[in-house]
Amino acid sequence: MHHTTDNRPAVLLAMGPGIAERLLTDRHRTRLAALARTDPYLVAHELPAPAPAVAAALAEAEVLLTCWGAPPLTAGVLASAPRLRAVVHAAGSVKHHITDACWERGIAVTSAAAANALPVAEYTLAAILFAGKRVLASAQRYAELRAPHDWLREGDGTGNYHRTVGLVGASRIGRRVIELLRPFDFRVLLHDPYVDAAEAARLGVEAVPLDELCARSSVVSVHAPQLPATERMIGARQLAAMPDGATLINTARGSLVDGPALLGELLSGRLHAVLDVTEPELPDRRSPLYDLPNVLLTPHIAGSLGNELHRMADLALDEVERFASGKPFADPVHPTALRHSA
Repeated sequence: MHHTTDNRPAVLLAMGPGIAERLLTDRHRTRLAALARTDPYLVAHELPAPAPAVAAALAEAEVLLTCWGAPPLTAGVLASAPRLRAVVHAAGSVKHHITDACWERGIAVTSAAAANALPVAEYTLAAILFAGKRVLASAQRYAELRAPHDWLREGDGTGNYHRTVGLVGASRIGRRVIELLRPFDFRVLLHDPYVDAAEAARLGVEAVPLDELCARSSVVSVHAPQLPATERMIGARQLAAMPDGATLINTARGSLVDGPALLGELLSGRLHAVLDVTEPELPDRRSPLYDLPNVLLTPHIAGSLGNELHRMADLALDEVERFASGKPFADPVHPTALRHSA
């Protein structure tokens, strides 16, 4: 009897309920099944796994393919996965499920943060362009008037020609926003403690302190990671420094902005805001943010949504293919980098 050995790695999916159905198309499942020994429809929602099939798959798994809602990979979970060598995360940050035990075990980790950065940057570009044209206010005014009006006069002070945009954080998203802004006639300022003047010049932006960025920018967009050092980094002083009529865009994390101070500026009508994230994540039902005419509030949709999830899946399966071929990951996550990244 001729015996063949299947050298493909054993892969187990681990993510929150309903995520795999949105992340993976039939095309992805077919590709995964070709790359690995796996049941592409078996998903671990919790670990250690109460389901015998998941427990058996975890015991054999060399790679976990994770996404949002993945259970934390604690020392106890890893003890049930003696063959595990890698985690491929089909989303952005790995901080929610990768523990010190993973690094101590020497498990290789990669993420699709590069893919998830793209739609956030696209949302930001749209928000910047709309902020300069005062699109939200014009739409509301048009709906109120429903009559001929001197829009040219009302548009005084608006427009995107030589407007100054300030970006807080040269993260993957921040750098992608810089790229997307290049075709436009903006002056771009950047605040990031890890970017010096020489690197800023290479990026085509001007590196400035945070307070100066806020004071000079018509639009301030936040792209810094959520860290103890960045909590409420956009505080009352920074907000007060922003020019009258300026717009704050936050697609990062709500904790990076002093919420009460921002609300005060918004209630006065002095500033505008585009907020895809807030603290708390879901504002109280009575929050003025829902109704203020100078606020565009969205429910954390700037990141991958709908068919954009398939871009993350493609990137993750590329990494599974590299692992199966014995090649290093194209976008590895290093524990030291997590100290100052999302």
